[in-house]
Amino acid sequence: MVDTARGQSGGAADPTQVPAWDTLLVDAAEVAYRGSEPPRPSRTQPLPAELHPSVVEALARRGVTELYTHQAATWEAAASGESVVVTTGTASGKSLAFSLPALDAIARDRTARALFLYPTKALAQDQARWLAGLGLPGLRPAIYDGDTPVEQRAHVRRTANAILTNPDMLHVGVLPHHDRWGDVLHNLRVVVVDEAHVYRGVFGSHVANVLRRLRRLALAYGADPLFVLASATIANAGELASRLTGLEVRVVDSDTAPRAERDIVLWNPELLDPELGIRASPLGDAARLLAELVGHGLRTICFTKSRKTAELVHRFASDRLDTATARRLAPYRAGYTPEQRRDIERRLVEQAFEQRAEIEPRSADDERFPPLLPRRFDPRRCMLRPRRRRGALRGLRDVDAEVRNARALLDGRLGRPDVEAAVHLSRIRADDRRRFALGQP
Repeated sequence: MVDTARGQSGGAADPTQVPAWDTLLVDAAEVAYRGSEPPRPSRTQPLPAELHPSVVEALARRGVTELYTHQAATWEAAASGESVVVTTGTASGKSLAFSLPALDAIARDRTARALFLYPTKALAQDQARWLAGLGLPGLRPAIYDGDTPVEQRAHVRRTANAILTNPDMLHVGVLPHHDRWGDVLHNLRVVVVDEAHVYRGVFGSHVANVLRRLRRLALAYGADPLFVLASATIANAGELASRLTGLEVRVVDSDTAPRAERDIVLWNPELLDPELGIRASPLGDAARLLAELVGHGLRTICFTKSRKTAELVHRFASDRLDTATARRLAPYRAGYTPEQRRDIERRLVEQAFEQRAEIEPRSADDERFPPLLPRRFDPRRCMLRPRRRRGALRGLRDVDAEVRNARALLDGRLGRPDVEAAVHLSRIRADDRRRFALGQP
């Protein structure tokens, strides 16, 4: 799905200008659905009178002088002691909604602690920057995850009063060592669970048990924290939040934030073989759309299901663009060092992808951003790797045939969603292995 907002400030686009993506979609047979949502004005309320004055001043410095109605409803529920889940659209101000109870608690009691749980490190980093930028007196945010240096973790436990982490670190790094976290657990006032819709299925059941352990330990240390959850727009947000926390949860689901006019397009790759139902590669189509949108100067995000597909889409899109524009593209995936991730996040926030003097186009020996695939793409070297099993190398029975299939896949002539789907591994003879390793035909 491609979802592209029009305008920069919540209003409609200039009617005299044709949006750049119209040239891509007007005659595209792959467009299965295209709809438009009209712009929506905001509905606001004044800041709550009971909000601590220092929080009001900190928000005013950031230009926040009123709340959206759903933010005010979230505050009212938390202020009355109810756990609450806010489920509204993207960029609707959920972060401020769930942060207000924590900020107010810390402003009123400097010993109070708040715990923020995020499913990804990038979200925790973004929230940490926002909290630090508030300049609220007494607020000491810190991230406690796998990237936190060991020598700094004790300092975080002792001094931070807004701790940002993830369920995995809570499970392995906090709860088993609750004696070290006694002060945090005793003063825990608010627990924030962001992106709650991610915690479903087996993973969700694990997170639910972790949250119950957290509640049990907090009660053992004399605290009964308030839970504030945020979720994307889902049908059963209240049921999900109750099952995650084991508590009765109020639901705030009225989105009152402004929204620009936007087009929503569902893209279905071209059907290549009706009898077999084979379609063109979605990776190739995604790369083509990404390249065209970026080439027209539109800021675009492309989500993929794996690290390899993220690298492939980035590579294919870069090959379609000129060198200057290609440098503005960057993949973002697991496997990078913390420093590399922070650099990409910083450049995205600062809109500085075009200024990459220190990061040239990647080469095969670039150690700062090691790609999953080499810069010069060779299917025989990167997709058809022999694997070990029971002490014997496994590889391709027919190297040349598999290379042709892989190349056909990259050209969009096969409709398999993953490059590795074209690779059938089997035992090969020693001479085939040598030819494959040397890259010989």
